[in-house]
Formats: sequence, C-alpha cells, structure tokens
Amino acid sequence: MTTAQFYCQYCTASLLGKKYVLKDDSPYCVTCYDRVFSNYCEECKKPIESNSKDLCYKDRHWHEGCFKCTKCNHSLVEKPFAAKDERLLCTECYSNECSSRCFHCKRTIMPGSRKMEFKGNCWHETCFVCENCRQPIGTKPLISKESGNYCVPCFEKEFAHYCNFCKKVITSGGITFCDQLWHKECFLCSGCRKDLCEEQFMSRDDYPFCVDCYNHLYANKCVACSKPISGLTGAKFICFQDSQWHSECFNCGKCSISLVGKGFLTQNKEIFCQKCGSGMGSDI
Repeated sequence: MTTAQFYCQYCTASLLGKKYVLKDDSPYCVTCYDRVFSNYCEECKKPIESNSKDLCYKDRHWHEGCFKCTKCNHSLVEKPFAAKDERLLCTECYSNECSSRCFHCKRTIMPGSRKMEFKGNCWHETCFVCENCRQPIGTKPLISKESGNYCVPCFEKEFAHYCNFCKKVITSGGITFCDQLWHKECFLCSGCRKDLCEEQFMSRDDYPFCVDCYNHLYANKCVACSKPISGLTGAKFICFQDSQWHSECFNCGKCSISLVGKGFLTQNKEIFCQKCGSGMGSDI
C-alpha cells in the first residue's frame, strides 16, 4: 500500500499521521472502527472501544472493569468463575448458591470436587464411608440401613441373616418358617421343589411341602371318597377310631343323609343312620 492509498476503508479519510486499526488487512480510523466493529458490554451496554480490553465468554462481551461477579461484585478478571442462568458468579458465590451440601458434614461440595450421590443425597467422597469400618465406599456395592450405609463385608458381619437352605446371606426380604429364614427363591417344596413363595403349603417335621406333595405323602384319606383330608382353609373332618371322613362325606351309606352331629351305626367300616342301620351294628 502506497502513501497515497493510505486512507480509512470506511470513511476514506487519510490516515497519515493518525492512529488506525487493521481489520482483515484493511485500515480503519479509530472512530470508524469503534462505530462499525465494537462489541457492546453485557453489563453497561456501552461499546467496547479499540482502546479498551474486550473480555469474551460464550459470544458475550464485557469491559475489563465490568467483568464482575453478579452477586458480590468482585472482579472475575483472570479468576475462576461459573455461570448460572446467564449470570457470572465467582466460585465462592456459586458454591453458596448452587452447589450441593454434604449429607454428612453439611459443608458445601465445591465445583470440580468429586461428589457421591445415593438415594437423593450427596456426600464428599471422603465423607461417604462405611458406618462400621469408616473406609470410603466410593463406587463399591453397599447396603443401606436406618443407621447408615455399610460396605458388604461389614453388613454381613454385623447384621446379615443366612438362608436355611443355601446358607448364603439374605440381604433383603426373605421368608421366615419355623424360626428359620429362607431366600424367597430358596423356599421350595421339599418334595417336588416347587416355589412356595406365594403358594399355600403344609409342614412335616419342619420341612415345607406344597399341598399336592403333602396330600400324596402324608395326608389321611377320606373313607368315603378316598381323597386326602388336608384341613386347609378351615375344612372340617370327622374322626372315628382309625378312620376319617370329610364333613361333607360323612353320610349314611344307604340313604345318604348327613350324619354330622347325629348318632350313627357302623358295620364293616360303613356308617348308617339309626333308621337304616337298625339291627346292622352297634349304636354309637
């Protein structure tokens, strides 16, 4: 560029002996440059002229003197800061306003520090420890009780119950039967191994059985219908000597009238009402 060509790219005024600013290799007088290219300050809304320092954050601009924490008004120039809802905050104000507080020590968890979260609460990493051994739990498995959080070894040592079947720890839930605990998945029929967790079951010598297995193996049989007498759901039955009947089966062998609560006669293990059995057996 020759001396004759040295003029402002915008107003064409000569720049000889004057201050100027280069923009994309083209010269501009200071007045035109400030008017055309200056950014406007987010804080004071005035242009940031070429003789001022322009501080930029996410396409937003500030004068150096306007670049301050919106809460405490301290300068953020060459200091760490954070943004919330388009407001700039120093780290102390941001922590007080926005950061989580440790569930254990109640102190602020500073931005950038490691935070442990569990069941809606937050801890410093060094505060998130086993209630028993006081060692940091970190991301290892844990078991929570009202008294605190426990690593698995400490929980098993202090609180765990063991399944009567598999002898392994029951960490939650479980079924109690005959003063013993079972995992739900281990509480099975001693005969067919059917899951008894949500089923009716019977007991024999402290062993659980499903109704079908118990009836097949141990239940007395009705003399009349030969079906098992289980006694479940309050079912009534009649016993006489070594024989048993369902209540609804205890009927006269000839006229079929119910003999429940009535006198009856027997003959060769059959029962009769007094009318039908007169002369056939002994009156009971």
